[in-house]
Amino acid sequence: MKGTRWCLGVVRTGAALLVAGSLLVTLRAGVEERGVALAFGALVAVGESALPRCRPRSPGLREAAPLGAAGSLSYALLGEHAGHATHHGLAQAVSVVAAASLLGSVPRIARGEGPVLDHLARRVLAVGFAAACFQPLYNSGAFDTWSGPAYALLLLALLVLTVLCEALLAAVLAHARTGWPLAPLLRDELRGLPGIGTAVCATGAVMALAVAVVGLWALPVFCVPLLLTQLSLRRYAAVRATYRQTIASLARATEIAGCTPHGHARRVAALSQAVGRDLGLTEPELTVLEYAALMHDIGQLSLVDPVPAGATAGLPPDRQRRIALLGGAVVRQTGAGERVATVVERQADPYPEQPPAARIVRVVNAYEEKVRDAGPGGPLSALEELRLGTGGEYAPEVVEALARVLSKGCLTLPFPG
Repeated sequence: MKGTRWCLGVVRTGAALLVAGSLLVTLRAGVEERGVALAFGALVAVGESALPRCRPRSPGLREAAPLGAAGSLSYALLGEHAGHATHHGLAQAVSVVAAASLLGSVPRIARGEGPVLDHLARRVLAVGFAAACFQPLYNSGAFDTWSGPAYALLLLALLVLTVLCEALLAAVLAHARTGWPLAPLLRDELRGLPGIGTAVCATGAVMALAVAVVGLWALPVFCVPLLLTQLSLRRYAAVRATYRQTIASLARATEIAGCTPHGHARRVAALSQAVGRDLGLTEPELTVLEYAALMHDIGQLSLVDPVPAGATAGLPPDRQRRIALLGGAVVRQTGAGERVATVVERQADPYPEQPPAARIVRVVNAYEEKVRDAGPGGPLSALEELRLGTGGEYAPEVVEALARVLSKGCLTLPFPG
């Protein structure tokens, strides 16, 4: 854990030093092409301020500010303005983007949303990388013979390389901040690039080329598609948050009916997600796991004789399967999706036949039931019982992942008592 914190500190310190050095150089030399700097700064600030309030829950966020990213990278790779060479260089590019990004992030900082500092560090380091690759060579005349398609491909290649580096940086920051495995975080980042990442690269290159020919009038024209995309992201985030709240409300039906203890579903969902991340599940798989964990006990609503305290782990296997099948049928009626229903109805199957999400829900639900009233030594005793059951009931790899998660203190919802 110390190593990951050290890595987080290095990234933040590196970004801070880059900004401080760039500001000193820019203030000493003066701002070149102030109108251009102001226009790009305004574009970046608008892009950052338009971020959705309900951010995706992944710590390693896919690019949620495409307009800000495209504007930042375009300014870093800008060589001409309306046919005249620009001279802003690396330091001014970093200074303008850092100041504009910070200004655009003020609303999120005021709302207490995060991780804003890590997002700003990523943005600054990505722009610094792109500008360092382009500005010194351009100003030295290395690209004077590049024209037409060759120059456009050069910009695209630099943008693709920059976006890939930023994805790696985002995964490293998320790993350092949470301790979750780096490989699945990086995989999720790279998986999100072909969509919005392609749009950012294409728009950034087109804006840089267009401003070089027609001037700043190109900015409002070419930023409209990404602005519409960003507005769509806001709506999608709101819909996703509302849908999750609906699932959570449905899950509380067992608590309201007295079938399960208060907060049981939320605790199982939170711990299941932590275990899923430790096992390397992707973001879509984690979403299915969360919904299934929230509604894993919903089949108890169909029982004539309620289970005492809602504890299903100690029931005979045939009764566990009956409750699970009833739960899957209810989930299908709610519209939560076939994958979620499958996980719910297969949580009582023998673990070799279960999908990974069902194995996780079964182990975490059993742990929460066993530890509920076990006193101070409950967690260790519950884990020992689960380990003894790995011969037939519980998946060994899930039990060990649960032990690792608990040792790291990854559970965010405390157990009652």
